[in-house]
Order: sequence, then structure tokens, then C-alpha cells
Amino acid sequence: MFKKILIANRGEIAVRVATACKQLGIPCVAVYSEADAQAPHVALADEAYLIGPAPVPQSYLVVDKLLEVAQQAGCDAVHPGYGLLSENAGFARRCEAAGLTFIGPTPEVIEAMGSKTHARDSMKAHGVPLVPGSEGAAKDLDDARVIAEQLGYPVMLKASAGGGGIGMQALAGPDELEKAWKMATARAKAYFGNDAMYLEKLIVDPRHVEIQVFADHHGNAVYLFERECSLQRRHQKVVEEAPAPHLPEAVRQRMGEVAVTAAKAIGYTNAGTMEFLVDAQNQFYFLEMNTRIQVEHPVTELITGIDLVQEQIKVAAGQTLSFGQADLAIKGHAIEARLYAEDPKTFMPSPGQITGLTWPTGEHVRIDTWVTATTLVTPHYDPMLAKICVWGEDRATAVARLEAALAATTVTGIKTNLEALLAIARHPEFQAGSYTTAFIPTRLAGQPAHA
Repeated sequence: MFKKILIANRGEIAVRVATACKQLGIPCVAVYSEADAQAPHVALADEAYLIGPAPVPQSYLVVDKLLEVAQQAGCDAVHPGYGLLSENAGFARRCEAAGLTFIGPTPEVIEAMGSKTHARDSMKAHGVPLVPGSEGAAKDLDDARVIAEQLGYPVMLKASAGGGGIGMQALAGPDELEKAWKMATARAKAYFGNDAMYLEKLIVDPRHVEIQVFADHHGNAVYLFERECSLQRRHQKVVEEAPAPHLPEAVRQRMGEVAVTAAKAIGYTNAGTMEFLVDAQNQFYFLEMNTRIQVEHPVTELITGIDLVQEQIKVAAGQTLSFGQADLAIKGHAIEARLYAEDPKTFMPSPGQITGLTWPTGEHVRIDTWVTATTLVTPHYDPMLAKICVWGEDRATAVARLEAALAATTVTGIKTNLEALLAIARHPEFQAGSYTTAFIPTRLAGQPAHA
């Protein structure tokens, strides 16, 4: 097992990793920016090091500084969490070169799955169903026009190196392509340093369902069922649940088997997620692979009883998976609601000083957070404040507990999306589990059409 782990992240995921380290009896090291000096992950870690000013490019993304801290503290492993450098193959290589175990897949797999076009090609080669799309990136705008006509509108324009909805544009017809191309390529270049774009046929009003996979270094791989992630704004998730409501058991099993086969074929190790679009006929199509732990991993933990972060650490240390496919079963239902510091009318970040805070309590409520009643929420980081998670013996119980938990939550001093989350929990279509990715922009009263 590892002697000491550097947590190369911040916020609630840094708290989550530190907690897992403590449960395993492994010392952990935190890094923090000047803005995060009083953050909970700093206090929870065994050691903590200042790495720079608040802006991410000057602190949490400075690889040289992270590796310097790891060396100074005597770490032999690095957990990247999610976001920031978690899917950066170059960072994983630098860790390896410094003699540190990167807790995640190999740099080669991260690189291969980080390119959406390469990932599509790889999945196609291994028999994974794909949304019809371009063979590789479009050469230029004219090439994109030809591809779009061949696919047939509506189409989706996507950044090849992208994620989180950045550089993604849905196009209803050819008159929208040129403007969307200019905007999407500019955003992709700014965020990813790569403006390559590809096109896919747009699946109208699909569900977004992802499969949690886990593989060790000894040839073992499993799927830990699925998560429903269709409640999104601007292609970013807001509420997730496990298992997916109304997904036939045969489809669940087939998706899981496909995901495991693909993970084995690409030599995947550690935790990862295969994301799919599911149409009205329950046909599923590969969307992308996330080569890290997901924000929404708690709902999988709640229905399986598996601590995914502890398992990440054990597998990275060379241990075999502590469970096989036959050991896994779905127990009850879990739902996660993401609480954001954002203007509920625009979904734009709304930083500020928290002046009061109340969390719900109860045996089946779990709060993953990084804020306290006195936290100053700065504009430098992702605006997510907490994940409010509940478990129930069945979905109806879980939905009722979610509504009660949200109603018992209070945050004062800043604007949040709490009322929007309550509106979701109380909506008849959500309560019936009969929603798609169109829910928030079309069903949530008072929300902007661009959501």
C-alpha cells in the first residue's frame, strides 16, 4: 500500500479523497491556493502546502509545483480527483517520471479517450454502438457542411478535445452552421488548445445514461450498474440517480457488458465511466468515456455499498478488485442533487460570502461539500457547493427523501439553485421518472430556454 498520497485537487472531491485515505490509514497531503487557506480539505489532510494565488493556472494547474510538493512531503502516489488535471495525460506521465503512482488509468488510455474522435474510432472497432457521425474531425467549415448534409439535420457540433458541453452546439438547419462553427472552434481553442471539431447526428430528446466500470491490473473488470444523468443545463449535470428509472433489465445488462468489453479492449484500469445516449426505443449509443472518478459517484456507492475512492487507491497500489461481477447487486435507489452558487434565473455563477448554512440530517442523507457557514465563494472555481444525496428502499422513497432534504437545506448570503432543485424534485415527470435531457429547458418553469 502507499506510504503517502498527494491530493492534486480542491473542494469537495479533495475532502472526499482525504476521508478515504484516513479510512485506509494512509497519510495524505493537501495543496491549496491563497483563496483556499481555510478550506476543509486543508484542515482534514495530514499536511498542507500553499501552491500559489487563487487563479487555477497559477496554483492547481502548476504541475511543477505539485510535483515539488509531492517530493518534499515524501509522497509515492497522486490522486487527481475529477476536473483540473485528472484527465491530463501529460500530468500522468510527469507523475510516472517522478516515481509517483497516478491513481487512475495509464497516460496512453487517458490520451486515447480524451480525443472524442479517437474514442469513437476505438469504440467502433470493438463493436460499441455509436451515434452516426463524421469519420474523424471535419477539415474545415466547408467539410462540416458536407458532413452535416450527409448525416441529415438536426446535427450536433462537438469539440474533439472537449468536455463539459464546451464547444458543443446543436444545429437545426444549415443556416446555423457557420455562426456555430466560429463560436465552437473559438471556445474549443481557448479551453483546450485544440479547435478540431466533429459532427454527430442529433438524437432528439435522449436520455443520458452512464455505466460505472472498474478494472484492476490483473485482468479483472466489472460494471457497477448505471446512473441516469439526463437532468442537465448547458450540457452539465444537475441531478443524477441510480439505477436509471424504467431501464429494462436486459438493456442494463447489455450496456454493462458492452462497457466492460470496451474497457478491457483498451487496457483500462481503475475507475472510469462509459457514457451513452439512450433513445425512446432504449437503443443506446456511445457518447464518450470519462477516465476518472465522476462527480456523481456517491449514488453508485449508495446502491452498491462499495467505496469507489478507496477501491481506486487499492487498485492503483496493485491489489485485485475486492469484488467480482457476481458480488454486485442493486440495493434500493439513490439520487444526488448538485447545489450550485448560481443565479437561479440565468444559471450563471453567483459568488459571494455565505452568511448562514443548514444541511439536512438523517440516516439516509449524505452531504458531500467543501463549504461552511462562513465560506467566501470566489469566482475562481467551479460554483458547485455541495452534493445532496439520499437513499431509499425504492425510487418513490428516495424522491420523497430528496424533496425533504432539499426543503431542509438553507444557504444565505449568496444566490443558489436550491429552488430550482426543489422544483425538479416536485415535478410530476421527475417523480414518475419519465424525463429526458429536454426536461430542464422545457419543463422547469421560469428557467431560460438556453438552459
